[in-house]
Parts: sequence; C-alpha cells; structure tokens
Amino acid sequence: MPPVTIHCVRHAQGFHNISVTNHAIHDPMLTQLGEEQCKSLAKNFPFMDRVDAVIASPMKRTVYTALYSFAPAIRDKRLKVYALPELQETSDLPCDTGSKVSDLETEFRGQPVDLSYMYTPPAKAWNSKLGKWSATASAVDDRARIAREWLYSRPEKEIVVVTHGGFLHYLTEDWMEKSSNGPGTGWANTEYRSYTFSSNPKSGRPVLIETPQSRARRLGNEKPLTRAETTNLQRVELRT
Repeated sequence: MPPVTIHCVRHAQGFHNISVTNHAIHDPMLTQLGEEQCKSLAKNFPFMDRVDAVIASPMKRTVYTALYSFAPAIRDKRLKVYALPELQETSDLPCDTGSKVSDLETEFRGQPVDLSYMYTPPAKAWNSKLGKWSATASAVDDRARIAREWLYSRPEKEIVVVTHGGFLHYLTEDWMEKSSNGPGTGWANTEYRSYTFSSNPKSGRPVLIETPQSRARRLGNEKPLTRAETTNLQRVELRT
C-alpha cells in the first residue's frame, strides 16, 4: 500500500531568495529569517505527531529546513532526514547546484541525516547538472516521476518531503500558481500542502492529488483543475 499522506514543503528562506545577485552563491544556507520560519513551522505544523519519515533534497537549505522544522518528530521518533537527489531544484544556477557528498558529510556530521542513497549508482554525478540532472524540462519532469514512484513505494504512512518551489510544480503536477508569488513559483517559503496518491488513468503511474482539506486551507472553495486542464496548462508553462 502507498503512503497515506505526503506533506510537501518548500524550504525556508535562503540567501539566494534575498536578491537576484545572490543566485551566484553556491548551495546557499538559510538566512536568520529562514531559521525563524522553520521554528514557526515546527510550532504550527498540525500533523507533527503523525510524521514517520522526512525526505529532503540534498541542498543545504532543504536539509536544514527539514532538521529545524521537523525536529519534534525527528527527536521523538528517532528519525533521520533522508536525502533524495531527485528532489533538487530545476535550474543550473550556482544557488541550485548541490555540494559534493563529502562536503555534505562534513556539514551534517553528528546530525540525523542519512546520505546513504547519495553513494548509490542512481545518484551518481547528482550535482553535475548534466544528463538526467540537467535543467531541461524533460529531465526535470523525469526526475519528478522517479521521485513520485520512489515515494509511492515507501512503507511509511505519513511522509514529509522538503524540496524547492520550482520543482514542486513538477512533483505535484500543479501549474496553477507558477509565478503568482514572485519569480518561478507560487509556493511561499515553508509553505506546506498535503497530498494522497492516485494513478494516471492512461499510464497507470502514481500521481499526487492535493487533499480537500489542504486546498480549502489555501484556496477556499476554488474548484481544482481537471486532469486534462492540468496537462494543457503544463504544456503552456513548459513552452514559456
């Protein structure tokens, strides 16, 4: 059986979010405001006691967001933040390019972070931005599919996924707010949305469907797009 709920979270504010100039920073850290955003999420996330897995993009800002925001669940259930490279951001800018695994090992030494997958063949050259890791729409779309299938196969029932604003549109296949909250994404820093799994009627592959409660919390009574409308909107966004 697939997980009951996937809680998708955008990382807290990083230094690259402050200005376009800061996009030149390689794998930036969280700002002080970003750390405060994590504390707020840790205090107010309503499903903390249900979380039994925390998955994150291996970027420093996402791992730290996971560590700080879900510290109660990590502590109480002795969880580790599991790094999944398919969740990295979509662009090949320095701010969206990851660090070497050895550097991540040093950065998170002594902390509850599981980097074991980073040493496997599927994660090879994860920060190269080449091939399967490139910034092309087709490559990112394929990464999102792999991530959904990986999550679908997990035994845990309530999973938190901490990733990036741009990639979240690919992961959730929701393109409604792609540019409504500033450049590139409609997801605010540390915003969370909750999803369940369904299957694509044509391919049979797993897809994420936002829960009615999650949609109502942020959109009120706005009617969701049909599958056909979502596909058409995605085609438009990928051409722009």
